[in-house]
Amino acid sequence: MAESTGVTVGADEREVLKVLALDGALEGQAQVSCSSLGGRLDVSTQTVSRRFQRLDEAGLIDRQIVSDGQLVSTTDAGKRVLRREYADYQRLFEREQGIELTGMVTGGMGEGKHYISLSGYMRQFTSKLGYEPFAGTLNIDLDEASVHARAGLESIDPIRIDGWENDDRTYGPAFCWSAHVESNGRTYDSAHVIAPERTHHADDQLELIAPDRLRDELSLEDGDELTIHVEK
Repeated sequence: MAESTGVTVGADEREVLKVLALDGALEGQAQVSCSSLGGRLDVSTQTVSRRFQRLDEAGLIDRQIVSDGQLVSTTDAGKRVLRREYADYQRLFEREQGIELTGMVTGGMGEGKHYISLSGYMRQFTSKLGYEPFAGTLNIDLDEASVHARAGLESIDPIRIDGWENDDRTYGPAFCWSAHVESNGRTYDSAHVIAPERTHHADDQLELIAPDRLRDELSLEDGDELTIHVEK
C-alpha cells in the first residue's frame, strides 16, 4: 500500500508492528493468527484484528489471508516507523554516545558538486559549519547494521541548512551532523554527514562533506571501507 494514506497509528498498533518484526516480518513474511497474537499481547482476537486493519490502512504492513492465519510483511513505511522507535530508545539510553556507521566508498552521480557549490548553500555552510566545503560529496554504501543504526541520527540535533530560491527554481533544506572519519589507518576530524530533507537516495546511501577532498586526505578508492563517527 502507499505510504501517503493520511492514516495515523498509536502505541498499540506500533506494539503489533514490533511483534510482527520480531517474528520475521521485517525482512520477509511472518505467518500469524489473530488468536495467537491476541494471547501474546493479552488482548482479544477482535482487538488484534482491528489493529491489523489499522496498520494495513496506514500502509505499514502488507498481508495475505491464508487458511490458517495471515502472511504479513512490513512495508518500507512500517520499517521507518520502527526505526523512529529505535531512535527514541537510543535517545533515552545512549544519550552521551555517538553513532558509528560503516560502509564502502562508492562513486556518486556527480550531483553533489553542483549543489554544494550553489551560493545559497555555500554561504550557509561557511557561516554554520565554519568552513567552505570541497565542491563535491563522498558517497558511502552503508552495511546492513549501519542502515539500522542510521535511524539514531534522529536522536541528534542537526545543523539545519535552510532552503532558498532564485529566479529559476526553489532549493530545499538539508541537515548536517558533525562527524569524524576513519579509513586506511587515517582519521579526518572535520567532516559532516549531509542529508537533503527530500532525497532520492536509499537508506543505505550516505553523503559526506568536508573542507578538503576526502578521497585525497584518506587515500580512498571505490570499495574502500570507511567508518563514520557521528558526534552528539
